[in-house]
Amino acid sequence: MHSVNESTTDGWQELANCLGVDPDLFFPERGASTREAKEVCRGCVVREDCLEYALTNSEKFGIWGGMSERERRRIRRQRALARRAGA
Repeated sequence: MHSVNESTTDGWQELANCLGVDPDLFFPERGASTREAKEVCRGCVVREDCLEYALTNSEKFGIWGGMSERERRRIRRQRALARRAGA
């Protein structure tokens, strides 16, 4: 997602496919399709950077790195379980 605060990133957002795309596409109304936003993310070279940014900053809304909040929540849960298992 490109609405990221410049000072909190490493410049990856300048390479994002979503640069210049209407941000509303990435923040659909509840129940609306996320397919178009995810399609923009699909071939993006900084998709993983974007996803990690959202995971690190607990972004609650929108499509980041091609994933919805529900999908990101699943990743955070899996990582937390893996950390506990490794501890």
